[in-house]
Amino acid sequence: MMANPRYAPAFRVSINDSSVPAALRASISTINLQTGLEGADRVELTLANDSLRWLDHPLLKMDNRLKLEIGYAPDPLTQAFVGEIVGQAATFPSGGSPMLTVSAQDRRQRLQQGAKQRWFGIPIPCYGNTPIPDAAIAAQVSAEHELFPIMGAVAAALSAVLGGIDALSSMNDPKEMQKLIRRQSGESDFDLLSRVARENGWEMQIDHSEPNGGQKLVFMSPADHLAPDVTLKYGQSLIDFTPRISNVGQIASVTVNIWIAEIKTQFAITLGWDWDRQALTIDFSGSAGDQKGPSETRVQETLTLASAPRKLVSELIPKLNKRLTGSGSTIGDPRIQAGTVLQLEGLGMQFGGLYRVTSATHTIDGGGYRTNFEVRKEIWFGSIPLPNQGATPVPSPIPRLN
Repeated sequence: MMANPRYAPAFRVSINDSSVPAALRASISTINLQTGLEGADRVELTLANDSLRWLDHPLLKMDNRLKLEIGYAPDPLTQAFVGEIVGQAATFPSGGSPMLTVSAQDRRQRLQQGAKQRWFGIPIPCYGNTPIPDAAIAAQVSAEHELFPIMGAVAAALSAVLGGIDALSSMNDPKEMQKLIRRQSGESDFDLLSRVARENGWEMQIDHSEPNGGQKLVFMSPADHLAPDVTLKYGQSLIDFTPRISNVGQIASVTVNIWIAEIKTQFAITLGWDWDRQALTIDFSGSAGDQKGPSETRVQETLTLASAPRKLVSELIPKLNKRLTGSGSTIGDPRIQAGTVLQLEGLGMQFGGLYRVTSATHTIDGGGYRTNFEVRKEIWFGSIPLPNQGATPVPSPIPRLN
């Protein structure tokens, strides 16, 4: 799986763009790196604090820039994290060595600080205010925190389509156009961007690779990236895997009620997923009736033609993607990060195939280097034939009787 898997794990820690002194590196007993699609990525360094030598050390001050590279010697190391020191925790036991744990998070933690009140609109004379596109809002808020926004191609296209629906639905009604203006009311920039991402079908994550590692805020649609990054096979590189099928995934459609003010009539629109054809379906009904069955969920609030598409996207797709999830582990592999696509083989047709990593934990300690991960099987992978995903029947050890 790695070029030299038999060699010892290796790591490099840099603070303020300089490698830490040899004495500090030698004191590190455990490294724990966590990356996820929700919240900030995090690193914890546990140090043996003999004679309290690292207590109050200037290198470990809050807000110092911390970079972590991991891998195996003698291969080049992978830059897996760039962030800032945000906390310390110390233990002073009655027996044994004192320990110090230093925590760092990526720049998304800056987005979580404070709450704001503002709106995102462009004033047009003789017409009123018009909404700023969501992609432009993401770029503006990112730049305020010295982050470089990167928009995936499918993510940008999806946002443009939803924005076009908004504009067409309200172009002749300035009052409806006003309702489309994004407002940030007592929420952090992180919560705002998370809401914008959810309503556009985006994922939001930090790219730690060079150049500008740790400063690239990526907005991507999962459909932007479907090719496998890492292949793991049960009984070989995949140490263990525990898949879970959730009843939440049985929800196959979402219905919203839409009020058309011009004709004073309420309609129902249902967005669903056809598991047989692996395709989204849409049904426009002339009445807003009751739920049709257990596979359907209904949004209680009444929406407009402009606001309905984003609500449908944000409600249905996350539920569908929770149908099949799992957790597993492998020998340490720095390529496995949040957003990585894994191809899992040797698990049969139902549980094998492509999965998206939703969180990954890398641990280096006295026991070596290992990686644990959480994954989900997304609906977008349904467009790829199972054999091409590595999801093939497991040969039976017992011959079948004719």
